Amino acid sequence: QLQLVESGGGVVQSGGSLTLTCTSSTTIVDVVTMGWYRQAPGKQHELVATIRSTGSINYGDFVKGRFTISRDNTKNSITLHMASLIPEDTGVYYCLRSPYWGQGTQVTVSS
Repeated sequence: QLQLVESGGGVVQSGGSLTLTCTSSTTIVDVVTMGWYRQAPGKQHELVATIRSTGSINYGDFVKGRFTISRDNTKNSITLHMASLIPEDTGVYYCLRSPYWGQGTQVTVSS
């Protein structure tokens, strides 16, 4: 049974950085789309970043150059490095291994 293990969430001060990692229990070589979405309190689920098997990357509009997504097929994982975090980045971050979702990891940015 496929499992997605997310790690790296936590509490950070405004302006700080966090790195999220999502590791799949099965190979991701042929997975077209992997990425991260988030849900902030009282808000809709929204795109953070996706990375395709071709290497093509797409970021949510709010990212504005602060986040970097990468993919390592040899480790069956993706990583999201988040910098210059602001309180509005607080939420649950979900890993996508299309069409499967992880359980989510909490990110809290304090002011």
